[in-house]
Amino acid sequence: MEKVLIVDDTKNIRLLLTKCMMHEGYQVESADDGLKALELLKTSKFDLIFLDIKMPKLSGTEVLKCIREMEIHTPVIIITAYPTVKNAVECTKLGVVNYLQKPFTVEKIRSVLNELMSRQQDYSICKETENYLKEAKELLDAGCFPDSLKILKAAVSRELDNAELYLLISETYRGLGNQENAERFYKTYQLFKK
Repeated sequence: MEKVLIVDDTKNIRLLLTKCMMHEGYQVESADDGLKALELLKTSKFDLIFLDIKMPKLSGTEVLKCIREMEIHTPVIIITAYPTVKNAVECTKLGVVNYLQKPFTVEKIRSVLNELMSRQQDYSICKETENYLKEAKELLDAGCFPDSLKILKAAVSRELDNAELYLLISETYRGLGNQENAERFYKTYQLFKK
């Protein structure tokens, strides 16, 4: 992530988040209300948005709805001093990735950022594995067993606990005529399937 939008009507919150994010290497823009934020979103692309819930003119929830209606899928972290179940449910449905409850510390901001990065890495690994699986299945269907095996081994090195990978490796070894390895990987598949 490179560019962050901070939307909060409290100047001190904006300054704290701005300093912290700049220290972490991000380029930062800020807005003190939802309308200004929407104007910025029309002209600039952001990699992350910090959005206060309670603001004058337009609430954070309303801003979030507008963001999604604009087909902007940027990760949003909600900032709130007044967490409610209703807001949490509504914002989660709109794709909020995390909450930052006021008052917060620089350490809490870093923790939320690290959690977000970790989730994005996990998502990236899952997408990569999906691509490996698709390619391996196509090769398996075409009878290209050595190529399928090579791809599946690369996928396993990225995601060791994916049961489907072991099942496909088993099928690949069966296609290669290696029943011993086919059985071994099928047993591994059964272990991870549970």
